[in-house]
Amino acid sequence: MTQTETINRQLVLAQRPKGEPTKDTLKLVEAAVPSAGADQMLLHTEFLSLDPYMRGRMSDAPSYAAPVEIGDVMVGGTVAQVVTSKVEGFAPGDWVLSFNGWQDYALSDGSGVTNLGKSPAHSSWALGIMGMPGFTAWAGLTQIGAPKPGETIAVAAATGPVGATVGQIGKLLGCRVVGIAGGAEKCAYAVNELGFDACIDHKADNFAEQLAEASPDGIDVYFENVGGKVLDAVIPLLNPNARMPVCGLVSQYNATKLPDGPDRMNWLMGQILRKKIKVQGFIIFDDFGHLYPEFAKEMSAWIEGGKIKYREEIIDGLENAPDAFIGLLKGENFGKRVIRVGQK
Repeated sequence: MTQTETINRQLVLAQRPKGEPTKDTLKLVEAAVPSAGADQMLLHTEFLSLDPYMRGRMSDAPSYAAPVEIGDVMVGGTVAQVVTSKVEGFAPGDWVLSFNGWQDYALSDGSGVTNLGKSPAHSSWALGIMGMPGFTAWAGLTQIGAPKPGETIAVAAATGPVGATVGQIGKLLGCRVVGIAGGAEKCAYAVNELGFDACIDHKADNFAEQLAEASPDGIDVYFENVGGKVLDAVIPLLNPNARMPVCGLVSQYNATKLPDGPDRMNWLMGQILRKKIKVQGFIIFDDFGHLYPEFAKEMSAWIEGGKIKYREEIIDGLENAPDAFIGLLKGENFGKRVIRVGQK
């Protein structure tokens, strides 16, 4: 299924999932391609970002952002090209970072849209290492984690776009980095390609024991984006005055109730109190948006200098986005997962 100049394919929220999203959660519909009015431009979507936060937007539970309404286009960051423009600063052919959502075309008045120029190198990277995931890693680690040389950083989802970047920045800052990932292949990549000191497979029967062995001096910074049994294994290893930036809990996004087992909240709070652990959640652009220029300058220099590696997983076709997203929530991605929406 390819893009056309007359049909706008859209993936809309058909029903709110109970637990994992299914093939019935989103519905592919067709609409006419809209025309730009006064002070508007028409954007043609090239790449769509897939990110775990999207699962929360499918739910109507209270959150930091409004949910997608039934029948509305699913939200998402995109890289697009300007087709026609009546907006100052944007011309036909410009590439832009936008928020078109899961569809071929969208209208915009330019609000929240970044012009990437006529021929940006690695345009899709604006959705990854140079966009929200890379910025999340940089800001969460440097502003909340504040690691010192010689300290130990642990990060889950270690080969994902956030975790991989956290680990590499940690090494640049002179720290020991212990990754946590799902499977031997991902762990080998974290150590051999990304330069982590160790990486532990969370699927291993003795995962907690292996993590302790890989962290002989304890853990000073735990970059939290997974939760679940990984968090359970990390907490006892945290050192006094440890810091925990919290940007996600992907293992819990499909949960419909609290997990079975004893209530460990008092134990967790006791650990936080006795060890004086700093736990801080953050929403990247809400809390650190003003630091984006500083991030972009530093990250660009690291990439150009070969100090940061980035892995991208491109899947072709808007129609394949729902399955790709379901797989993302299961940890099937290896690197940043992006949909190449289609070519005209």
